[in-house]
Amino acid sequence: MKVATKRVYEPAARADGTRLLVDRLWPRGLTKERAAVDEWLRDLAPSDELRHWFHARPQQWASFRKKYLKELSLAETEPALRHLYELSRMKKRITLLFASKNEEQNNATVLKELLEGMRKPPTGTGPGGAASFRRQAAAMRRR
Repeated sequence: MKVATKRVYEPAARADGTRLLVDRLWPRGLTKERAAVDEWLRDLAPSDELRHWFHARPQQWASFRKKYLKELSLAETEPALRHLYELSRMKKRITLLFASKNEEQNNATVLKELLEGMRKPPTGTGPGGAASFRRQAAAMRRR
């Protein structure tokens, strides 16, 4: 499985494979037809608070990544994160779409790293937390 990231405003291409929008808000001025989004995974996007925080402090990328990974470890994101892992396992290629002008430092790049195994999936505590998801995701990758 190949994972790519791409600005949603760029034209869709056949090589994109399955196109997944990972922003909380729909991209301004973009029609659904032009966006050519296969699925909108808004529950994987950073919270509004974190998004606003990072917008005001773009130089704090490392802090944003840490805070975003912490959000991804919350139990409420587990179903969406599991769905993303399942899609990545079932599809030959997926493209994570984002609206940010910063193409290197955005939530899609963090998700791409998770999918490529560059980082472990976030861990949580307690029953039903992301810790159980981590075990399930590892099992899915072994299949």
